[in-house]
Amino acid sequence: MPPVPRHRARKRLPKPDRRRALKLLAGSPTGCTEALLFAYGITVEMLVGLIEAGLARATPERVRAGSKAIEIARVRITEARRALRME
Repeated sequence: MPPVPRHRARKRLPKPDRRRALKLLAGSPTGCTEALLFAYGITVEMLVGLIEAGLARATPERVRAGSKAIEIARVRITEARRALRME
């Protein structure tokens, strides 16, 4: 019986849209609001994928818009992803 070929472990590169989203997040030390990411064409599904993969995290914040307080989500790149970027 012939030996089973072994495949080398390859680094999986993020898809171009995910890479663009991660680049936006990495370039902003305080993170980005979901509204800003949506304006750049980042979808909800993509954000959920980044968060589930551990590459980004979202935290709720209350901000003042005129006389009203509204809740927004601020998305930041995780330290794990930042460390991978340095390699």
